[in-house]
Amino acid sequence: MATVRYFAAAAEAAGADEEVVDATSVGALLDAVTSAHGAALERVIARCSLVLRGQRVDDLTTPLTDADTLDVLPPFAGG
Repeated sequence: MATVRYFAAAAEAAGADEEVVDATSVGALLDAVTSAHGAALERVIARCSLVLRGQRVDDLTTPLTDADTLDVLPPFAGG
């Protein structure tokens, strides 16, 4: 079971900052959380960067272990 951490708009859409998800790949994790939290989270995730083990991940087949944490980071603006 991997941990997913949500930041900013992703946390708002998920209604949580963090949760543990039973998933063996990044794609399975995203399917599980969007199924659990609905279209609002799905729309936010579509614009997010996903960070796993300190690296951005784009390959949804990337395997996850129980020790993994996937960060869901919406675009940030600064000034």
